[in-house]
Amino acid sequence: MKRAIILSAAALAISCAASKSKTPALSHGYPINPVAFTSVKVDDAFWGQKLRASREVTIPLAFSKCEESGRYQNFVKATMPCDTFKVGGYPFDDTDVYKTIEGASYSLQTYPDKKLEAYIDSVLTLVGAAQEADGYLNTSYTMNPSHPHSWMSPTRWEKVENLSHEFYNLGHMVDGAVAHYQATGKRNFLDIAIRYADCVCREIGRGDNQLDRVPGHQIAEMALARLYLVTGDQKYLDQAKYFLDRRGHTSRKDAYSQAHKPVTEQDEAVGHAVRAVYMYAGMADVAALTGDTAYVNAIGRIWENIVGKKLYVTGGIGARHAGESFGDNYELPNASAYCETCAAIGHVYVNHRLFLLHGDGKYYDTLERTLYNGLISGQSIEGDRFFYPNPLESDGGYERQPWFGCACCPSNLSRFIPSLPGYVYAVDGRDVYVNLYMGNRATVDVAGKRVKLSQGGDYVWEGNPSVTIEENRAGRFALKLRIPGWARGEAVASDLYTFTDTNVTAPVVKVNGRPVEYQSIKGYMTIDREWKKGDRVDIAFDMTPRTIAANDKVEADRGRLAVQRGAVVYCAEWPDNDFDFKNAVVRQGQRFDAVRRGDKLGGITELATDVQVLGYDQEGRLTLSDRRLTMIPYYSWANRGGGKMAVWLPSEPQTTMLKK
Repeated sequence: MKRAIILSAAALAISCAASKSKTPALSHGYPINPVAFTSVKVDDAFWGQKLRASREVTIPLAFSKCEESGRYQNFVKATMPCDTFKVGGYPFDDTDVYKTIEGASYSLQTYPDKKLEAYIDSVLTLVGAAQEADGYLNTSYTMNPSHPHSWMSPTRWEKVENLSHEFYNLGHMVDGAVAHYQATGKRNFLDIAIRYADCVCREIGRGDNQLDRVPGHQIAEMALARLYLVTGDQKYLDQAKYFLDRRGHTSRKDAYSQAHKPVTEQDEAVGHAVRAVYMYAGMADVAALTGDTAYVNAIGRIWENIVGKKLYVTGGIGARHAGESFGDNYELPNASAYCETCAAIGHVYVNHRLFLLHGDGKYYDTLERTLYNGLISGQSIEGDRFFYPNPLESDGGYERQPWFGCACCPSNLSRFIPSLPGYVYAVDGRDVYVNLYMGNRATVDVAGKRVKLSQGGDYVWEGNPSVTIEENRAGRFALKLRIPGWARGEAVASDLYTFTDTNVTAPVVKVNGRPVEYQSIKGYMTIDREWKKGDRVDIAFDMTPRTIAANDKVEADRGRLAVQRGAVVYCAEWPDNDFDFKNAVVRQGQRFDAVRRGDKLGGITELATDVQVLGYDQEGRLTLSDRRLTMIPYYSWANRGGGKMAVWLPSEPQTTMLKK
């Protein structure tokens, strides 16, 4: 029945003009310009597999789950409200539809698909039909306004600072609509989002006949800033700033929702981690567009707090299951770590924006740590099973799930992974930043002139990326190539984690086969020259596996070490080790053998080393036995079923860890 609804809607879908808005393009306000996802085509062994899994598996799966779970049916029911409808699910279920359309739109830009485009149009027909006359659109309310979802009230916006998620729905709707518009040129989704945004702007504020409300769950702030850029309508930017400036001044004043004090006075990451990072990203957007330096200063303080005291070695954030929240400073437990996948995605958003504000590679170093470890760990290699939390240790209680009733993480992955091409490059005048290394072809605007670049090599496993100039109409410009912190001997931009050895082999950089000397300034080396077609830069990073120690204030990691090779953090897992590897002693500076395994876990480099394992003999006496420890990339764990896993391993025998 649900599929019939979709197919019939497709037949009735009204075609929309493909011409783009005549609104003049507005500056995003950031000093540095990101190169849009529409200008970068990724062709990379590592990321290509993940993009393909997203396109062929995750996005179709997410759409099918929207059908099976009644997400689409909710929009149909909202066209004929009835006081006997029992509203179930969650009041943010609509966002799974919006997020999946967003991800599919990113994918369409690189891989045009008429059937997929028609399917999206059919869904949007249902969405548009459910919109109320004044623009309001939230099926959990409209299906039965007299008895809406239990987290809501028969009065609109009454519980928006708590659980109704009405502004959260707006945020994801706008993000999906803008991506769809950018990818297809169609306005059908964009116009729906504009009508809902207009409804919010009319009814929420400090004017006469308005309600003074802020989002219970942030995201509308950065979405409204994005809508302002697309439409040029100042009221959307004003509304985003209003949401931020009124935080801590309305009825909601708790740390859980980052409303314990005005946003410009905050200096510590607290409360629900996803809400927090979405708010910080919105603060950066509004700061860039308005020039409000108080926002910038606050985000800077909070970033220092996260990277210095609340960041997991995998780049994950959010220590506590209770409230899905940040813990206290240095509270970073492993087995009970929450590290929600959505929080990792939001952390990428924040670090990307801070780079655009400051041009400092430390933000991309942090982004990369999260991206290669604590973010993609949330999705199976095949793209069909998921994690909500991402712990750093397990006794077998975690298994990837095909979906969740609260599906925010898998649907968030379906929208984030296809957007990855938009994080690779950036431009500032005649400076072209190469921020991520992956095979791709890109067209970049340098001072109004076209430059075409390509990347090759194998950054993830071999550490040998290359950048080639395919076309240059800009004359002289500077390539600013990021030298990652891990390649400079810096685990993170703080003393929270450090490499245990100080022997750092500097990257070797060659231009057209000739070595060049360079300095790393703010994490970038600069090559400024008159580039010609065919010019090529090759970089060789030292990929020696290295051990990492945590600050002694991190109680959970005292006397333990983690292992990293390149950008990838490793773990030990049960299928590779037939002994209790949690008692395997890894020494500082331990030597690891790196073996390429193209047939394993989608293709990985596996690490192996000799260790001693503390245990008991049959008579109860302590023993040390020699074993061979195998380690795999953390992101790839739990792809072979549930079982034991550990990122941090003891660096000396610890009898307190033994279970008799």
